[in-house]
Amino acid sequence: MPDLLLELLSEEIPARMQWRAAEDLKKLVTDALVERGFLYEGAKAFATPRRLALHVAGLPARGEAVREERRGPRVGAPEAAVQGFLKSAGLDSLAQATTVTDPKKGEFYLAVIERPGRETLDVLAEIIPGIIRSFPWPKSMRWGAASAQPGALRWVRPLQSIVATFGPETETPEVVPFSVEGISAGTTTRGHRFLAPEPFEVRRFDDYVQALERADVILDADRRKDIILHDAKDLAFARGLDLVEDEGLLEEVAGLVERPVVLMGSFEERFLEIPAEAIRATIRANQKCFVLRKSGTEELAPAFLLVSNLVASDGGAAITAGNERVVRARLSDARFFWETDKATKLEDRLPKLDSIVFHEKLGTQGERVARIAGLARRIASAIDFGFDLDLVERAARLAKADLVTEMVGEFPELQGLMGRKYATLQGEDPRVAAAIEEHYKPLGPSDHVPKGIVSVAVALADKLDTLAGFWSINEKPTGSKDPFGLRRAALGVIRLILENELRLPLLDGPIWDAFDELPGKFVVAITLSGDEARDAAALEAEGGGVDPRAKDLLSFLADRLKVYLRDQGARHDLIDAVFALPGQDDLLLVVRRVEALGEFLGSDDGKNLLAGYKRAANILRIEEKKDSRAYDAEPDAALAASGQPEERALAEALAAARREASAAVAAEDFAGAMRALSRLRAPVDAFFEKVTVNADDPALRQNRLLLLNALRAATREVADFSRIEG
Repeated sequence: MPDLLLELLSEEIPARMQWRAAEDLKKLVTDALVERGFLYEGAKAFATPRRLALHVAGLPARGEAVREERRGPRVGAPEAAVQGFLKSAGLDSLAQATTVTDPKKGEFYLAVIERPGRETLDVLAEIIPGIIRSFPWPKSMRWGAASAQPGALRWVRPLQSIVATFGPETETPEVVPFSVEGISAGTTTRGHRFLAPEPFEVRRFDDYVQALERADVILDADRRKDIILHDAKDLAFARGLDLVEDEGLLEEVAGLVERPVVLMGSFEERFLEIPAEAIRATIRANQKCFVLRKSGTEELAPAFLLVSNLVASDGGAAITAGNERVVRARLSDARFFWETDKATKLEDRLPKLDSIVFHEKLGTQGERVARIAGLARRIASAIDFGFDLDLVERAARLAKADLVTEMVGEFPELQGLMGRKYATLQGEDPRVAAAIEEHYKPLGPSDHVPKGIVSVAVALADKLDTLAGFWSINEKPTGSKDPFGLRRAALGVIRLILENELRLPLLDGPIWDAFDELPGKFVVAITLSGDEARDAAALEAEGGGVDPRAKDLLSFLADRLKVYLRDQGARHDLIDAVFALPGQDDLLLVVRRVEALGEFLGSDDGKNLLAGYKRAANILRIEEKKDSRAYDAEPDAALAASGQPEERALAEALAAARREASAAVAAEDFAGAMRALSRLRAPVDAFFEKVTVNADDPALRQNRLLLLNALRAATREVADFSRIEG
């Protein structure tokens, strides 16, 4: 089967764009082929600093012929419908269509469309230019004289050449015949910019990879990463050091070189007085270099590894020396920042926070710190009433102070961490120092979750203030857009509560407190509609109640909890079933109830009871609609007792199960509540097998419908079974 080789050679592509661009190229080309009926065996895309490449294996040499029958309007239909049919089918007149008779619908027109198979080479020549012209670069540019013309080609950097060949392994492939902005597809490419700049010919993918290797270009980014990592570890080991691995930096550096060469540089021991994190940030951010540790320890060594794109004639001595000069200069700056910052206490920096705007509608960082401090006290009191709240407030007051330090100003990624170091140096309580660093956590699904009460209280306050603030100004996430990281903040709240097993009713607790801490000047008037508008009107009329924005924020947290639990293997419908009950704002209890419900529904008793519930609910829905009334009263126990044995047994079982389930839920024994419901399986099955619900006697019929409602009410002690799928 023939293969496609496509290479787009340009000036240097930013490393951060390469992987996405390679995947976009593969998707765009393969989707266009499949859309036209051309299937393939496999495809792989590659990226280096100067090129995007694509190999599509196992394409047919020619597409298959297509025969399609397209049904048109009825005979005698309006002219507009007929003309629309002719246009869509590609016919000139109705004489080219046939007439078919349908026994039910009468006569209608039918077009038989036959398209001969097309040469794959022609299809490729048709689709690739359009893909190149509309390629979705995050940023792109025009260049040269043609850039002044409307519709000029845009590319991430000036495009220099295109290789596009198609053909089987056993034959010389053909060039795909197309051109873009005067650049014609061909078989000529170039290797390394400095080590092998001369053009050379390539034909098929295997030859292409080998030719690039000879021209000092390693096409596969994963192989470049392996070479860098292997050589870095070997070089460090040879000097008695350990590499501090950094996957993100490794990914970036692999996108900066086509022929990686690892070299070692050094700096003076005196710079090790700087915190290790600052040294690493300095060397990483400014020089894209790896730091090293003294073997078997966590102590940094006065050395670093750089990755060159050259095999230098002097063994890399000049390259290393140049990097060492820059690293020394940067470390000198970092040392100056460190010494300057240590001279001023964190609390003395707090007034500067009043000059930093957090958000134009939510005030300054100073105002936000005041809110977080008040909220953290409330949260800590709810977690442990006897805890030292002044300690929590102290941590909250100092939590953002390092934002105005020199070190964090230069390296924002060190916020929190540097604050902890400065707090420790000035003699703050270790719990306060820890909270300054940890209040940002967790930053993601796998990040560390703080455990100390001071850290947890300040972390929750920080995230809930963010959420309540942006909810108050109606800046909520929409679709895939979340510019303020509110989904991450919500996940942080969830993980802090669940992984610390905190009992925190949110709606009448931290969420309400977070909105309460917001001054009125930060709350923007929002137009509410539907239920929210009615809730707001009732709230204003009664002079109390729950702010609809707080309820909406709780709903948002519930949605994020579904995502979190789904990742843990829980079913989203069970979460819906639990949250549908009133007052479910204690996330820890929600999770425990969901876990118990999941185990119950995984048993035979649970599955059968759910089936019985669904049957009862369907009957009730039909009869309530037919009778224009709700059967929501209590059944007549005496009437049930005088009925059939199965009817009497179900009434007794329902009364007992409801009492036991209610008591178990009140005691937070959700497994016990499920056991109480499980005893309903047999009487429910027997009732549906032996008893006719829609009896001729109206009183008997009504009481049996009320029994079904009692079943519905019993299950609502633990969850809303109507939300459960299956």
